[in-house]
This record gives sequence, structure tokens and C-alpha cells, in this order.
Amino acid sequence: MDIMDEKKMVTLSVEDGPWTGCAVLFLHSCPAVNLLSLYKDQQGKFSVFKVLKLTLTDSAGGLEGYEILKLHDADPLLGVEVKFEDVAACRRFLQSYGSGAVQQSLSQHACRLLHGPQELALETQLKAGTHTLDFCLDDLELCLQHIHQSQPGRLRDDEIAELDQQLQSQALGHIPQPPTLSQEEPPVPSNCFLFQKRVFEDRILAAGDLQRFSNGVGRDWRKVGRALGKNCCALKGPAIDNLAYEYEREGLYEQAYQLLSRFIQAEGRAARLGRLVRALEDSKLTSLAENILDSQPRE
Repeated sequence: MDIMDEKKMVTLSVEDGPWTGCAVLFLHSCPAVNLLSLYKDQQGKFSVFKVLKLTLTDSAGGLEGYEILKLHDADPLLGVEVKFEDVAACRRFLQSYGSGAVQQSLSQHACRLLHGPQELALETQLKAGTHTLDFCLDDLELCLQHIHQSQPGRLRDDEIAELDQQLQSQALGHIPQPPTLSQEEPPVPSNCFLFQKRVFEDRILAAGDLQRFSNGVGRDWRKVGRALGKNCCALKGPAIDNLAYEYEREGLYEQAYQLLSRFIQAEGRAARLGRLVRALEDSKLTSLAENILDSQPRE
């Protein structure tokens, strides 16, 4: 097979069918506006995220086709892990990056939102897996192939999801008050979660949780499954209906038991109590959440 045939196969592989891929944009900014330091600061975190979101929106051609999964502390660099869900959006981003438009957009938004100098000195590097894409930007199809082969290994970080929701609320005119040091309530520790103004340890789901859930959820197990399925690939698509059909004769307890078992098996150490409680809240089943949490130590 010659080089032209290989390129044709690459082009077909990125154009046909569902397409996803992952890339990490590393940023190193001047001391006057240190993006990593600002993101670590609670009051600067939202502004840095807004700069990054606006830049991606500019370069990818809109709000669709990508999402930020996580921001990495790669001191002195800030790493922005991006999942692309549309090959056209990914190609537009690569073209913008190769032309310098991404760096220009970053600088402009940072100067406006972070109150920095008129021109912000930025160094960037774009990677997909072990491949540094800066070295092959003249071959967009090869870059797309590297990104497509680098499939995301994580769901979107909870903190990123909260920042994105805050940005959407701001766009709709509901601007939340930024956190301040004078807040009366202390921040919730990273290994805990808040439920009805009480703090609980966010531990891995145990056998007792599985039994209490299965005994109490009744016919609402599908509703909880759909809530969990928003961030669990194993519960997307027809998975919940398949469980209902497969365990119909065994009854509601077994259907609920198999649902949560599948969630635990798929998510591993990420199958935590806080995620189940949030799904129960979303499903208007706060009384069941209270029953499950009844035996948990309160902070």
C-alpha cells in the first residue's frame, strides 16, 4: 500500500461514522498573568475557565462538537484536556491553532477578563497521546488521526461541569456571586459531599448501599438509572431497557440491584456515594437518599 492509499484510509476513518478524539493543550503564560496560579486560586478559577471556553468556542466554530474534560496542573504549565465529538469542529480548531488564531484569542480574552497587559505572552503545545501535534500541523489529516486514536480515558471532571454550569447561568443573566473569604460556611472537603446542608464522606459504594437502594427504589429504578447514565457509558443507550427485559421475571428488587451493580462494575473506584445521592436527588427521591445516608457519619 502506498502513501496516497494510506492517506485515503486516514481520511475515510475520520469522516465516516461517530467520531471522537482527545487532545491536551498545554499553556505557559508570562508571570504577569500566570494562568495556572490563577486557576488554583478559588476566585480566579472561573475567570480562567471562561477564557478557555471562549477561546475554544472561537476556534472550533461554536459551542458544539467538543467539551473540556479536565484542567491539569503540569507546573509550570496548565493543561487543558479537550474531547472532540465532531471531526469538523476538531479540524477547525487545528486550523485555528496552526494559524496562530488560538493563541491570539487566548491573549485577547485573558487581557479582557483577567485584567492583564494588552499583549499576553503565551507559549503553547498541543499533544494527542504521545504525539506532539505542533510538529505535524501542515498535515491536518495526520493530526486528526492522532487525536482520533487518543480516546478520552475519563468522564468530565465534576469541577469542570460546575464551572460550565456557572458559565451557562451567567450567559442567561443569572450571575452567581463569586466565592469570598468571608463566607460563613467552610468549603466542603474534596473527599466529601453536601446533602441537605450536611457533609458526608464521599466513599466508594458498598454492599449495604446496594441492598438499601434495591429495597427502596421500587419502580423508580429506571429514573435513577437515567440520571446515573448521564456520566456512565455503561448505562447509556438501550442498556436500561435491556436490564428491564432481562430481569423482568425476577422483579423490581433484582432489576434495581443489577442496575447499581452494573454502575459499580463499570465505574470502579469512581462509583461513589455522592454520585448515587445526586442521582437520587435528580430523581426526586430524597427520602431514599436519607435512608441510605442514615448510617453514615456526619461531619
